[in-house]
Amino acid sequence: MPEIAIYQVDAFTDRPFAGNPAAVCPLEAWLPDAMLQAIAAENNLAETAFFVPQNGTGEGDYRLRWFTPAVEVPLCGHATLASAYVIARHIDPQMEKVVFHSASGPLTVTRAGDVFTLDFPSDPPASFEDRGAVAAALGSVPREVLKPAKQGGKLLALLASEAEVRGAEPDMERVKALPGDGLIITARGETVDFVSRYFAPHAGIPEDPVTGSAHVVLTPFWSARLGKKILRARQVSARGGDLTVEDRGARTLISGKAAPYLEGRIRV
Repeated sequence: MPEIAIYQVDAFTDRPFAGNPAAVCPLEAWLPDAMLQAIAAENNLAETAFFVPQNGTGEGDYRLRWFTPAVEVPLCGHATLASAYVIARHIDPQMEKVVFHSASGPLTVTRAGDVFTLDFPSDPPASFEDRGAVAAALGSVPREVLKPAKQGGKLLALLASEAEVRGAEPDMERVKALPGDGLIITARGETVDFVSRYFAPHAGIPEDPVTGSAHVVLTPFWSARLGKKILRARQVSARGGDLTVEDRGARTLISGKAAPYLEGRIRV
């Protein structure tokens, strides 16, 4: 029975049992899509990442895909960071840069010591009239609701305070019915520039612990509000995670650390 390596890495943290856990499976060639989805469902983590060497583009390039337990997704930050960590730790210890080719285009990850920086496309939000659906899902009225222009973007609800973000208990069935790719809630932070949480029950993830892809929406929003290009962020889920983000216009840089949790092999 064929075996493949599997690693579980906690991303956007410097210690186990915090940040966002991702499974990472390096492959020599793609398995059938149904098998990739079955592995992700078996892992039952927010995301499982699979990568294969990219033919003809030189050393350090890979094709990368991400699966939740329910669906394949077009972009995932924490599993990209985890994949770069696995390459640096197990495949190329001298790695300073890797390029992942994905459904969202080329994604570069650079490494400086134990800090990994993701270069992702920005997805700035604009005001959005949701006709009270977000308020009904949250059980309180947000100060503002926004949504990126691109189809399927994440909804963003601005709340009054960090305490309100931490205390929110959304109705997941109502969140699932919202348009787009889940719901981000955010506010000014008490000790960081901003805090957030992200809910994606439509993708089999009631609450994602730390979400890199949410920060391509959050970063341009808060950069414009606070007049800062480099910001410190914290996702205040139960596990929690820390990020440094930089607004570069069309691109967002997202930096964080990672901690190993598990190494093993799976039979398929």
